[in-house]
Amino acid sequence: MAETNTYYHDHLDRLDQGPSPQPDMTEAEMLVFLAITISMGHCIRDKMPDYWSRADNFHTAFYGNAMPRDRYLHILRFLHFTDNKKVPDMKDDNYDWLWKIRNLFDILNEKFSKFYNPSEHPAIDEVIVKFKGRVIFRLYIPKKHKRFGIIKIYKLCDETGYTYDMTVYLGRQTAHCATSDCNSHNSVRINKGDSRT
Repeated sequence: MAETNTYYHDHLDRLDQGPSPQPDMTEAEMLVFLAITISMGHCIRDKMPDYWSRADNFHTAFYGNAMPRDRYLHILRFLHFTDNKKVPDMKDDNYDWLWKIRNLFDILNEKFSKFYNPSEHPAIDEVIVKFKGRVIFRLYIPKKHKRFGIIKIYKLCDETGYTYDMTVYLGRQTAHCATSDCNSHNSVRINKGDSRT
């Protein structure tokens, strides 16, 4: 929340003339923003503004009642989780390609494991996520339905489907992989330590 407000104020400072500043985002607004975003995953629309449309074939009162469209789009545009002034050195061997969202990712994994104990039958699986942004670790997999601009996420899941832990495949991990195992198992060992005994 704080980084989102900081990023927006930095944007205003770069403008000689522009629209009237919007108020800082509050913690309550962030919770509403997240609720709307999660709900969008269960109610697919062609375009973002369609969620606030009053047309009979689109109208869902929840979105307009929860937050005005322009306010949601404003938060979405300036959503940030890390200070841009703390950019790590790309020449560093330990450079983290996820540095802009690493804090959020770590918090999610911490909460996933804190509030739930997995059963005796966990499973390691990979999830393909369509992504339109510009990152070096986007993949092209011809055999997948979503072939272009995708990101692969490895997940440790419970038999009920609960995600206990997850990590993004960044490509460079393959240099450390054992040839006898699949990428999913190698990713778990690389990120969480080799537990084979």
